[in-house]
Parts: sequence; C-alpha cells; structure tokens
Amino acid sequence: MKKVLLSAFADEIDMDLTTQMDVLDTHGIKHIEMRGVNGKNISEVTVEEAIEIKKQLDARGFKISSLGSPVGKIYLKDDFEAHKKMFAQLLEVAKVLESKYMRIFSFFMESGVNHDDYATQVVEKLTELADMAKPYDIVLLHENEKDIYGDTSERCLSLVQSVNRDNFKLVYDPANFVQCKENTLQAYQLLKEHVLYYHIKDAQASDDTVVPAGDGDGQIAAIVESITDNGYNGFLSLEPHLGNFAGFAALENLENDDVAELEKSDASKFGLAVTALKSILDEKAISYA
Repeated sequence: MKKVLLSAFADEIDMDLTTQMDVLDTHGIKHIEMRGVNGKNISEVTVEEAIEIKKQLDARGFKISSLGSPVGKIYLKDDFEAHKKMFAQLLEVAKVLESKYMRIFSFFMESGVNHDDYATQVVEKLTELADMAKPYDIVLLHENEKDIYGDTSERCLSLVQSVNRDNFKLVYDPANFVQCKENTLQAYQLLKEHVLYYHIKDAQASDDTVVPAGDGDGQIAAIVESITDNGYNGFLSLEPHLGNFAGFAALENLENDDVAELEKSDASKFGLAVTALKSILDEKAISYA
C-alpha cells in the first residue's frame, strides 16, 4: 500500500510548542518541521533550550522531520561568517532534536541582476555549508523559492549537481514554483531524482495567492500520486501560509506593512490545510501517519 508521513510547520498554528502539539494531535500528525517555537525562530534557539524542547517532544511522542531554518536567506553581500556561526549552532540544535534534515536556501538576489552571474559564489558557499553539516550526518535540503538564486527548476538542478555532496539534496515546494511561473509537473520531472522531501503548499498562478492544496495550480494531487507510485514513502510537510504568523514578513522578505492586513494564521486555518491534503490522499488511496 502507498503510504506517506505527514509533518507540518506548526508555528502557523501558534508559537507555543504545547499548543502546536495539542492541535497536531487532533489531526493525527506526530512530526514537526520546526521553524518557530516558544516565541523564537529555530535559528535563535540555544542548545540548552533545545534539550528542554526535546523533553517536551518526547513526552508527547513527537519527532522532528526537519529544521525549517533560515540558512541562506541573506544576500551575498551580507556577513557570511556571522551566518555560518548561526548555522553552526543550528547543527548542534539539530543534533539534540535528532533531526536528519535541515531546510536551507541559496541567497537572495538583488533586483534586476542576472542570477547566473552569481552561480560560482552561491555554489562555493553552499558547498562550505554542506561540508560543515557532514560530521553531523545532517542532509541539507535546498528549497526552491522566489527571489533567491535557486528559484527555477533548472537552477535547482544546477545547484545540486554543482555542489555534488551526498548531504545536499532538494526539498520540492510546488507553490514556490507556481510563483516563479513554472509548470510544477515539469519541474518535478526534472528534479525528482534529487528530491528527498516535499512541502505541501499550493498557489494560484494568476495572482500568486497561496491556497489550500488542490485549490491552486501546483498540481499537488498529480505530484503526490506520481511520487508514491514511484515508491516514495517519506514526508509531506504542510506549510499552509493561509494567514499571517510570527516571522512571516521576514520569511517572505517583505515589509511588515505588506502582511499587516492578512488575517492571523491559527488552528482553524491550519485545519483547512490538513483537510485539503487528506482529501487528496484519500482520493488517491494513499495512507498516511
């Protein structure tokens, strides 16, 4: 039987870990892609705090599917040495939380530049990060996203081939490809051999609005069916983005004013996202845990 594991960016429910786990339990989800927790971004969590978080998770039977880190969400001109110090602490936190994966990005590009002119710089920095993660047995998963170097499927493929490390792979986000005006199925076909993890986020091509899975142009049902037909039984991680939440403006590289009018993300909106995904899985006869 085809089967997948469900996980979620639970900070879109609430920043409090206990509340996150309470809501996830109502949906039968026991994995978290940890990005925001107890009032902090995961990059700000100390090792000591991670130890306490792990105790909370263990007590409730939760596990971490990946760390939703902000690594690589800086400009190339920014202080990379300081960024590496943050990354080094994240590696220690990941070790405590027993996270096999860490989501990363490939640096914001200045407006109007030719992304390809910066390929060498980007690859050098990402290779250095992958080498830092190697002793921890942590796989870095590059996420495609608008405004960064690796926004398109072709540049994502170039990155994974150029970095050429066993612990540097891809996370596939269909909504982000929609927002970059790509056909998501074509992007999947190009990248599937290098993808180890899938985000469940959908968007409408007409205006880039994020919507529940199946309501946009991400072709999520077709992609989920294809990956499970090919034997994938790993994580589908819900990243609803159906409302404003702590850190959303920084995450999207926006001004706070740009998101101030959005309704707050909460347990109700998260429930809409879960229901939409489970409907797709049920229709395709794919079991989940």
